[in-house]
Amino acid sequence: MIRFDAMLVALVVASALGVVAAQHQSRKLYIELEREMARAHSLDVEWGQLQLEQSTWAAHARVEKLARERLGMRPPVPGQIVVLEAQ
Repeated sequence: MIRFDAMLVALVVASALGVVAAQHQSRKLYIELEREMARAHSLDVEWGQLQLEQSTWAAHARVEKLARERLGMRPPVPGQIVVLEAQ
């Protein structure tokens, strides 16, 4: 009978240690999940900022202004335009 009781106590202790280990692992994984979700949110914000910046840099009026000022480009006069047809 004592052997049986000792075996039950050992099983209960092993089960309790398993529960503690599982809870600890669960908490670690939850903390990691929260950290990664915060990082994902931060990257989403940065992506939005980069899209806004890219649209600003590629605005038609800005490109045209730079072409005129820095490169000295201008629209062609009607006599300079040649239309080619594909065969």
